[in-house]
Amino acid sequence: MPAFNVLTLNAHMGFNLLNRRFVLPELREAIRSVSADVVFLQEVLGEHAHYARKHLNWPEGPQYEFLADTLWPQFAYGRNAVYPHGHHGNALLSKFPIVRHDNRDISIHGSEERGLLHCVLDVPGAAEEVHTICVHLGLLESHRQQQLSLLCEIIEREVPAHAPLVVAGDFNDWRRKGHALLARCGLQEVFEQHRGAVARTFPARWPLLPVDRIYVRGVRGVEPRVLAARPWSHLSDHAPLLARIEW
Repeated sequence: MPAFNVLTLNAHMGFNLLNRRFVLPELREAIRSVSADVVFLQEVLGEHAHYARKHLNWPEGPQYEFLADTLWPQFAYGRNAVYPHGHHGNALLSKFPIVRHDNRDISIHGSEERGLLHCVLDVPGAAEEVHTICVHLGLLESHRQQQLSLLCEIIEREVPAHAPLVVAGDFNDWRRKGHALLARCGLQEVFEQHRGAVARTFPARWPLLPVDRIYVRGVRGVEPRVLAARPWSHLSDHAPLLARIEW
């Protein structure tokens, strides 16, 4: 059966931990080095006119296209936050064809903009289409509970029960309150399965809080890793997660 590697990362709009340095070119090289077939990205810029004028090495197009470069011929973007200078959201880079994709606004009125990017992949050798959902949840517990309920509704309504499913991203769930709800959706967290606890990923240089996750259903995640050493510790405020997905 086929297998593929997934990476999830909060890209922090291409800036390092304290926003002092624009590191998107270095981030692209780091992502290229880990042989990820599918990359889940949060806080990736689609456009920002102010930063584009300020930084000489700013890419001509959207950040997700710059990161995809020649290794990931397929990509999808879900715009979540819009402001006068531009917008940012979630993105998925894929070496496999993206059959269809849909971005869902799960923002709670009066709070920060958040979204779920649902993509369906045609993975060679797989008997069925593979569903992926790139997640970025809110900072408040009450908002996250509502957003997780919406995530479960989308899974129940749009993902066949027998279809392979990978849900990854920035859950902001440092108190681990979302586990029970996601378990009822049939999702299992990869690091918890293999290590008995979810991974600590924030802040990148001294990971203390478990905010980023990789959940699966209908497949299994193996060899999970937290990429907390250099260069990753200096390329974002979150440490990325990497895992291999097998049937």
